[in-house]
Amino acid sequence: MARYTNSLPVPEATSRLRDSIVSSLQAFGLNMVYENGDYLVAKEQPGQVSLSQLTTIEVLINPPTVAAGSGCVDLVVKNEELPLKRNNHCEQVFSAVNEALVSLV
Repeated sequence: MARYTNSLPVPEATSRLRDSIVSSLQAFGLNMVYENGDYLVAKEQPGQVSLSQLTTIEVLINPPTVAAGSGCVDLVVKNEELPLKRNNHCEQVFSAVNEALVSLV
């Protein structure tokens, strides 16, 4: 199973950030499967790649704490594909989504 992760620091978690993340995921043609106040799950639509290559994107928005002083956005992109090549479908989706999230925060 391929799995790529990143943690992005954010100065403060706001509803505007959450809405921006949702619209960015939808701009990639991803279906929102689950939405909570601070946790989002999106999946690729079938038809473009094989079923084992369909990615699941999880985003966790951690609010700032007193100790840390800032929050973070955790990104996980995974699928059932074995990552036999460095440039696989899961890594390509991760790079695109990660770049979009970096530009938001």
